[in-house]
Amino acid sequence: MKLVAGLVASVALFGSAHFLYGGDSQSMAVETASSSTFSLTANGGEAACAVQRGARVSEGLSRLDIAPDCRKLMPGIERVKLWREQADGSVAFSENGVDPIVTFGVADGDGYESYAPSTPLLALNSDNDN
Repeated sequence: MKLVAGLVASVALFGSAHFLYGGDSQSMAVETASSSTFSLTANGGEAACAVQRGARVSEGLSRLDIAPDCRKLMPGIERVKLWREQADGSVAFSENGVDPIVTFGVADGDGYESYAPSTPLLALNSDNDN
């Protein structure tokens, strides 16, 4: 009986913390960003390639491996080396960790959609099964 009461209290505490700290877009970004393997698609899924977030370099900055065929989706993306997670939940891909080549916002559901540059429209979705 004490175990059940402890479990109920733990769930209530977790739910309260989630509510108090605004559990919407930022927590979605954390859940999405916990994956390390992604599929990058363009123009509604006509073409796709693999993207893998690697080791963490510093706070909010990780190494990034882009498959060579990603160049077909967006010329220049093959230069990307780093994944930077912003405070607002957006993610920027860059060559140097500062100047973004493409920037993604949190999409509805599990993943991201690009907003800069405005074309091509890219979607970044987790390949991991949870």
